[in-house]
Amino acid sequence: QVQLVESGGGLVQPGGSLRLSCVSSRSLSMINTMGWGRQAPGKQRELVATITVGGDINYIEAVKGRFTISRDTAKNTVYLQMNTLKPEDTAVYYCNADPMGGGTVWGQGTQVTVSS
Repeated sequence: QVQLVESGGGLVQPGGSLRLSCVSSRSLSMINTMGWGRQAPGKQRELVATITVGGDINYIEAVKGRFTISRDTAKNTVYLQMNTLKPEDTAVYYCNADPMGGGTVWGQGTQVTVSS
């Protein structure tokens, strides 16, 4: 089973930036889609950004123009660069993998808090 380890969360002021990292135990070439989701208190988890093995990228409307998903295949790592952060971006952020052969996997999560 694929294992995912996130890092990079923390406390940042509104307008600030953070970069999240997710290291996969499996080669990214063996994973259909990698993504980042988030879950705020009292809300459902939502996928905010995805990147396919072919390089297709999608974002939800709320983060377009502010968040950038990217990958380093040599390091089996996916990143989420988050700029112009807003208080409503506060959530636990989870890495997500949809590997070939099935079995969607989530990481353990990393807290992002946007507050002055």
